[in-house]
Amino acid sequence: MKHDELLKKAGELGFKLFEPEGGAEAARTLLEVARSGDARLMEGFPVMLAAAAAGAGAHLRELRNRLVRGGGASLKELVLLSLAAYHEAGVWPEWAGDLAEEFSSAELKRRLDLLRRGEGVKVGHAVLRPEKLKTNFFSYYRQAEESVRAVAAEREDMGLAYAMAQVFTARQKELFLKRLRQGKFTKTEKEYYSRVVKKKAQALANEELHRLARRALE
Repeated sequence: MKHDELLKKAGELGFKLFEPEGGAEAARTLLEVARSGDARLMEGFPVMLAAAAAGAGAHLRELRNRLVRGGGASLKELVLLSLAAYHEAGVWPEWAGDLAEEFSSAELKRRLDLLRRGEGVKVGHAVLRPEKLKTNFFSYYRQAEESVRAVAAEREDMGLAYAMAQVFTARQKELFLKRLRQGKFTKTEKEYYSRVVKKKAQALANEELHRLARRALE
């Protein structure tokens, strides 16, 4: 695989040195990265492995088998270093535990010690920086967490907006939000709020009604 193409495929596995184009087989890309001898790419291996596992779905076992069997010494070393980086980060998904079972506890402990000492780690002809192995993954994990939170918040906002639309007209919603923000009402707005919107809000706040509504939806 040409180096430029490898960079693009690595990008598809979360290590975006360049913008990726097209699809790639995760296991093959990881193997090519291990064979590349490119220290910068190899230092991003923990990120690529995590992204590959997250995207493997039903093919996770196949991915694990390819990584463990016949991948060569460099691939094995990078997988072990990645597991050590996850351990150091306090991130240990189920697939990482399954993958770790393919190696001895002594092998994993040795890589943990290497990362903690902070000395250069030789993988093939490349010398990797333990700090980069860890910080690349830390950055990826933080971004992934932020993305999940953003999606959850967006869905929550959409759900709230839909629910409010079932109860309030656009004008009533506007006054309801204005009241929440402690905005100042005009005389007409105040009268309309008290006469219509407030009564709807009181009904929504009724705990017994809320309980009955939940029961009706079961």
